[in-house]
Order: sequence, then C-alpha cells, then structure tokens
Amino acid sequence: MTVALPPTLKIGDVAAHSGLSVKTIRYYDELGLLSAAVRRGRTGYRLFEPKIFNRLAFIKRAQSLGLSLEEIKEILAIRDGGELPCDRVKERLQEKLVAIAAQIAALEMLKSELQTLLAGWQEDPAPEAAQRTICPNLQRDTHERDGQSG
Repeated sequence: MTVALPPTLKIGDVAAHSGLSVKTIRYYDELGLLSAAVRRGRTGYRLFEPKIFNRLAFIKRAQSLGLSLEEIKEILAIRDGGELPCDRVKERLQEKLVAIAAQIAALEMLKSELQTLLAGWQEDPAPEAAQRTICPNLQRDTHERDGQSG
C-alpha cells in the first residue's frame, strides 16, 4: 500500500522519507541537482515535488557506482532537457571501469613489490647498514644503488 504524498513537501519531510539528512538535501539543491523538483514558497522555504524521491534515488545510486556529483549534475541536465541520458550514463560508467582497472593494476604492482620486500626482510640487518639508513630493509635497494654510484 503506497502512501499518498502531498503536492509539495518541506525539506524535513523529504529527509524523513528519503533517509538523507536535511544538510545533504540542501547541499544537493545548492549544487543544482534538485532544481527540477524544488521551488521556493512565498515564505522562502524550499518546497519539493514528490518526484524528488526518484531524483534522490538516482543520485544515491549513481554515487554508489562512483559517479561524481558534477557528473550526476551533467546527466540530470540532459534528463531535465527532455532526453534520456542513458548513453551519457553508459559512457561515464565505462570510464569508471577503465579507471578501476588501472587502479587494480597499480595495486597489484604494489602488492608484488611489498611481497618481494617482505620475503627478503632481515630481522637483524648488518650494523653498517643500520648506521647509514633509517630502516635498512626498506632502504636496501636505494642504499645499494647509492653505493654503486659513489
């Protein structure tokens, strides 16, 4: 059973029904993300149309997929212009996928470097190395290079 909502809602009502804080809703409005679903009443209060909930749900879902608020604003502007923004959404998500793949590759390289470093870890490094470095295990490669060049 769905509850009928009034034609306009105050920000507290939107917060209560959406699970977002009043502060977040104000922030989204200030960024221009909610302009199609909000207007100012005679008293200056924000009055939201019930379609605000669909818009907020879209924003939350898009953010959870890694889209920035600026990207979301761009997508919403396309929708507010009367077009479906699905092509733009797909493009942005594909870009996120490429970025994530690059991050995973960088993390795999870091993981390998850490495993190699830890595999050669010396619990009791040589005293001369301990005197010349802060942590001989960590600086072993750097020290060896410096020693070869000098």
